[in-house]
Amino acid sequence: MPAFAANLTMMFNEWDFLDRFDAAADAGFSAVEYLFPYEAAPEAIAERLARNNLRQALFNLPPGDWGAGERGIAALPGRFDDLKADVERALDYAAATRVRRLHLMAGIADPHDQEAASSYRRSVAYTAGRLAEKGIDLLLEPINGRNMPGYFLNDFAIAERLFAECGLPNLKLQFDIYHRQILHGDVTMALRRLLPITGHIQIASVPSRNEPDGEELNYPYLFGEIDRLGYDGFIGCEYIPRGQTLDGLGWFKPFARS
Repeated sequence: MPAFAANLTMMFNEWDFLDRFDAAADAGFSAVEYLFPYEAAPEAIAERLARNNLRQALFNLPPGDWGAGERGIAALPGRFDDLKADVERALDYAAATRVRRLHLMAGIADPHDQEAASSYRRSVAYTAGRLAEKGIDLLLEPINGRNMPGYFLNDFAIAERLFAECGLPNLKLQFDIYHRQILHGDVTMALRRLLPITGHIQIASVPSRNEPDGEELNYPYLFGEIDRLGYDGFIGCEYIPRGQTLDGLGWFKPFARS
């Protein structure tokens, strides 16, 4: 049976951030994820995880200046020292939360620019190596240009080639089904082919990015396929509820912990 992680950046926004851990546990989730934890103290997050018997599935390394439009700095020339400092900051939170997977955002850059490509490879290699020292996997996620125009890693094939060329055992794919459908389609065959390099899966309806209970994709079929393929990681619920979070959890009831 799939193990679902509530995304506390998008879900349970009716509560303050730390209280979302309690709400997710009360709703039956056994794990959580979110984009960024850095506005809360790592000890406070650790306490909420322990209090609610929740596992931390995933979060992102710092993305640069989000308010100024940065969406990661890994592919940005001249930002390597900033990236190294960000890795150490993320590792402080990883130690507190015991997370085993971190996502590195690439940034807004031309994927055909050789300087950006070189910066990205250097950043990925360094971050993967530093995380490997702590037993943590580094995840890379292709993101569609409709939601994030100009994002450097905007193609699953580019990610596949990078994994093959780097040969880093703790470098994994963050397979977001929502982004995959918008970028390329062919979700089921891609899952079958890419599962060996997949470290995390995320879901949302397409095209609206709401609960996984309708629109283009047949999620009951996909959940069954993910089970048949033997995937034993988390599935992150990175969707925007149509209304109140709890009102949209009918799809989740068969999977909720008692």
